[in-house]
Amino acid sequence: MSKVQQKPQILNVETIARSRMFRIQSVDLAFSNGENRVYERLLPEGRQAVMIVPVTGDDILLIREYAVAIEDYELGFPKGLVEPDEDVLVAANRELMEEIGYGAKKLTILSKLTLAPTYFASTMTIVLAEDLYARKLEGDEPEPLTLVTWPQETMMDLLNEADFNEARNVSALFLAREYLRQRIVASKK
Repeated sequence: MSKVQQKPQILNVETIARSRMFRIQSVDLAFSNGENRVYERLLPEGRQAVMIVPVTGDDILLIREYAVAIEDYELGFPKGLVEPDEDVLVAANRELMEEIGYGAKKLTILSKLTLAPTYFASTMTIVLAEDLYARKLEGDEPEPLTLVTWPQETMMDLLNEADFNEARNVSALFLAREYLRQRIVASKK
């Protein structure tokens, strides 16, 4: 049995920078072994995010979208921010309608992920969307997103695509594959 570690004591927290999307804080910590450290953490301005793996028939749907941090287009799943006081599944359906022009009659939460929790306090809920129907909402994207249809049977081949490498997309791919695989196994019993 592993020993439960004592959390460090927070001595001071100070906001050192702010943008419209994030706050950067300096956090002074005292660890139980006597060590003191100053860490910086990035906090989103109060909103969580959602990523959706849309399934239609024998295919999954992806989008190709410009990613400013890498200055290139990235292949991945629809995603977006959850509005204040918005349910995560409502947000997932809204993002689907805005980004790919479909809504979903069935939404299943697969997992909730953190991204670099050592310094970034952000969460993203991964949702599987099924029973899709055509429904387009106006989104906030600066250009139309390219919709990419990919066969479920070769979904793991996405890992070989040069523009499919964002960690949350890879995690969502594995979560969706496992969920769909378990459902097939359960239906055969």
